Amino acid sequence: MAIRMQRSSGNVFTDAGFPKEEAAHLLIRADLMIQLKALIEERGLTQKSAAEALGVTQPRISDLVRGRIDLFSIDTLVEMLTHLGVAVTLKTKRRARVA
Repeated sequence: MAIRMQRSSGNVFTDAGFPKEEAAHLLIRADLMIQLKALIEERGLTQKSAAEALGVTQPRISDLVRGRIDLFSIDTLVEMLTHLGVAVTLKTKRRARVA
């Protein structure tokens, strides 16, 4: 049995069947969560110390580390990153015009 391959759209959430707008939001949130988790690990923070640094509870950090994307807004994630001294910027890219 041959395995059928399909080229990625560049957004795993689009590929998983989410509507285009929701997939864009999910991708941004996932990228921000990945950055937060990496910073916490790089700095050797425990969940408790990360929670204190970010002004949230330890269970909130647990949700972050476990990838509970549904529990975090883009605004919340940006705020958490700025608490760690990270400047967050957004880059946009225009696609070909769709009629």
